[in-house]
Amino acid sequence: MSNNYIFKSKRLGFRNWLTSDLTAFATINANAAVMEHFPKTLTEKETEQFIQRLQIHYDKHGYNYFATEMLETGELIGFIGLAFQTYQTAFTPATDIGWRLKKTAWGKGYATEGAQQCLHYAFHHLKLEKVISTCTINNTRSENVMKKIGMTKMGYFNHPNLKDYPAYEQCVWYKISAKAYNLQDNSKI
Repeated sequence: MSNNYIFKSKRLGFRNWLTSDLTAFATINANAAVMEHFPKTLTEKETEQFIQRLQIHYDKHGYNYFATEMLETGELIGFIGLAFQTYQTAFTPATDIGWRLKKTAWGKGYATEGAQQCLHYAFHHLKLEKVISTCTINNTRSENVMKKIGMTKMGYFNHPNLKDYPAYEQCVWYKISAKAYNLQDNSKI
């Protein structure tokens, strides 16, 4: 269990990544159901490289797709967090909110709870003006989280990083501004 949480929600702790997270995170990234809306599962080496990129991103921006743990047990359940995206679209560069949780953590409200807390962090601590979120057009679970946290559907786009994967290229994107977020009742956070 880590005491190095950057912030917490009711049930979850959010922190930077450690090299010791590799085995647990690699297991999550190797699960076909978890990676259903991505071109492929990740190997342990690819997961190690992903963790390194997340650590570098944190050093540069002060946030990343945070390693997310259950406060009660210290179990790593995946990530929920923020990443600065620079791929070429009409709405980037922008900070994206995203999540990837192990299958046993699905259906318990963790993604919504964690994403709400990350939005709070984005707007109140990082002072961001807006946050976006994207997913493939068939990823209804992720899209539902975007709706639950108060984001507005902005439209569809072809993801430039997925042009070699036609089944995943068409995506949807959502946005929330700091102003819209502050107009919502976020007293429960």
